Amino acid sequence: MNSQIKLDINSDDVLENQYYISDIRKINDDYFMTHGIKMKFHVITYGCQMNEHDSEKMIAMLKNMGYEAVDAYKDADLIVFNTCAVRENAELRVFGNLGHVNHLKKTKKNLIVVVSGCMMQQPHIVKEIKEKYKFVDIVFGTHNVHNFPKLIKNVLQNQKQVIEVWDSEGHIIEGLPYERKLGLKAYVNIMFGCNNFCTYCIVPYTRGRERSREKEHILQEIKKLADDGVREITLLGQNVNSYGKTFDIPYNFADLLTDVSKIDGIKRIRFMTSHPKDLSDQLINVIAENKKVCEYVHLPIQTGSNSVLKRMNRKYTKENYMEIVNKLKDKIPNLTLSTDLIIGFPGETDADNDETIELIKEIEFDAAFTFIYSKREGTPAAKLEDSIPEDIQHLRFNKVLTVINNIIKEKNAKRLGNVYEVLVEGRANRDDSYLIGRSRENFLITFKGSDDLIGELVDVKITRPKNFSLEGEIINTPV
Repeated sequence: MNSQIKLDINSDDVLENQYYISDIRKINDDYFMTHGIKMKFHVITYGCQMNEHDSEKMIAMLKNMGYEAVDAYKDADLIVFNTCAVRENAELRVFGNLGHVNHLKKTKKNLIVVVSGCMMQQPHIVKEIKEKYKFVDIVFGTHNVHNFPKLIKNVLQNQKQVIEVWDSEGHIIEGLPYERKLGLKAYVNIMFGCNNFCTYCIVPYTRGRERSREKEHILQEIKKLADDGVREITLLGQNVNSYGKTFDIPYNFADLLTDVSKIDGIKRIRFMTSHPKDLSDQLINVIAENKKVCEYVHLPIQTGSNSVLKRMNRKYTKENYMEIVNKLKDKIPNLTLSTDLIIGFPGETDADNDETIELIKEIEFDAAFTFIYSKREGTPAAKLEDSIPEDIQHLRFNKVLTVINNIIKEKNAKRLGNVYEVLVEGRANRDDSYLIGRSRENFLITFKGSDDLIGELVDVKITRPKNFSLEGEIINTPV
């Protein structure tokens, strides 16, 4: 089910947004009255949940402008590519798909092609689009999504390419509508940007510096989601642990978690991502003591080598990280811990990779998102010498992945007979007789049950542990 959500907030930016939406709505309504068909759009999103949320805003604006969504971009009158700059393969896919759209543009003269998002915050990418992809009509970045309707009106009126990429992020604009694909779970952005400037990361340059949303806006959004049937909230930020640092009155992430937990209808709260240097004792206590906050923490380490951590500008050592992990495990005995790892960073040695493997063995992560280092133009790491040959990167990556996978398999095997509280999400794809859901610890579990359990919390006993998932049977259902 889709639903448009609009916060009860107005500003000059929002009022201007609504003016252009109404203006284009009239144009599209007139087209429908004349031709009997609606103008159509298709949005393609790359990257993280932040990009997904920007796409939700654009989709809501497009629908309010009188456009109708279609599943295939070839059927659209307006196509949006909302881009990601974190991984090189995402950039390659964008340019590849733009090539396909170029052929479509030649047969559909009135087609509007839009490229937005993180990639557009990089001057060399914008330059390439201007020179090689002149058929693109609109280019804008991450800081001015609210201007989307104005940019469309400009193109409709002047029939010329429009490029509007802001260098600075400005203030957070609340009150824009956004289109949610509502289910039992929803992501909510609590802040934007990042101040950490890890040398490999493009985010501070594409998303700007840290800005925290006011708690009133966040809580209002979550209350509306709860009213629409959402039961699990994941709070999002590049570094949620630093939420609130831009406020004049003290209010931090632990305080926000406590306030979110008071909202009726919300049964579970998750969050990501946490930077180790900002994970406070107060936050650890809230995770341990608040029954709605799940016992799952995603805590990126990136590497187990102090020398590589220093070159990454991570601002902690592996000893600091271990101290935090030990605090978490002492306070939260049933904690599950996942992490991010970058393999093959410039200057990394075999010994550095061995240190990473030793740390993985010592901590025994429940999951690890492992990546081979990819150079991003515009980051300090792109200028580092001593790049690692691809064959060595892949060799080290495979060594790390083998260790991680073996740990996960062994830990899953030991979960035979354990009982977990599971939020029932729906039917498993592989067999209609099975339901699927996640435990508080973020384990994916399948089990037999009826549709009336969807959306409920049930206790499931593990009867068949698998390598990367668990199967069980319900032993307790809601009264």
